[in-house]
Amino acid sequence: MSGCREGCGDQSAEAGITQQRERVRLLKEKLQGIGRREARDLIAVADSLVSKSVWIIGGDGWAYDIGFGGLDHVLASGHNVNVLVLDTEVYSNTGGQCSKATPRGAVAKFAFSGKPLCKKDLALIAMSYGSAYVARVAMGGGDTQTLKAFREAEAYDGPSLIIAFSPCIAHGYDLMYGMEQQKAAVQSGYWPLFRYNPGRAKEGANPLQLDSRPPSISIQKYMNNETRFTILNHSDSETAKKLLQLAQQDLIDRWRLYEKLASPAADVAKTVAGNAAAVKEE
Repeated sequence: MSGCREGCGDQSAEAGITQQRERVRLLKEKLQGIGRREARDLIAVADSLVSKSVWIIGGDGWAYDIGFGGLDHVLASGHNVNVLVLDTEVYSNTGGQCSKATPRGAVAKFAFSGKPLCKKDLALIAMSYGSAYVARVAMGGGDTQTLKAFREAEAYDGPSLIIAFSPCIAHGYDLMYGMEQQKAAVQSGYWPLFRYNPGRAKEGANPLQLDSRPPSISIQKYMNNETRFTILNHSDSETAKKLLQLAQQDLIDRWRLYEKLASPAADVAKTVAGNAAAVKEE
């Protein structure tokens, strides 16, 4: 929330905002009967007493690539702005070109032999500030988790970033199965669900909550549903096999990293203290 901070009541939840709207309505009614210029001026700005929800919405080409500098500036600003990234993993609006969000092994424009490098981890970069709310969501893989993330981002007094798994026609499958494919992405560990809330640290809890379970299906089962991954088998099966193996290792490494980062805060503190003691002894 942004806007009025003092004398406006508690507007951290929808109920408080509703109450404030009613107070503003009554204020306008009283000002209408005064008939002076000052009263008219106050009527013109009265709505600013209600906290506003500010959201910036963009695709992955903007967030990961051409607009990353601006996004990074917003996340580092400390201002109460919410950002929603619709991550299709390609430049969808301009024909499906490869971007920094494109995963290893996917075929796209300017990556006809499959992208050789792994995907940029925008969420991890954002979490490194320690002051921004960050979440990765996928409706098909966890609708309740998605709702929690949006509510927490809205309530968090600072910058928030939600990265949402977003199907695209460039993925090469019937989008009527988009929700099922999102579920497969989560189950394979390709798209881990998590929420990073800096406010939890004040309560002595780990800010990072890993919401999805460990991978239960292979990444190949997920990728086999999309032409962007399978098409390379027809032209260069050896490269396709190699990239699939590397993509599987990317998944394992990423899952291990997030699992460790989401371990109980007490264990993390113990590890840090142990490392500090070891350095002191040296």
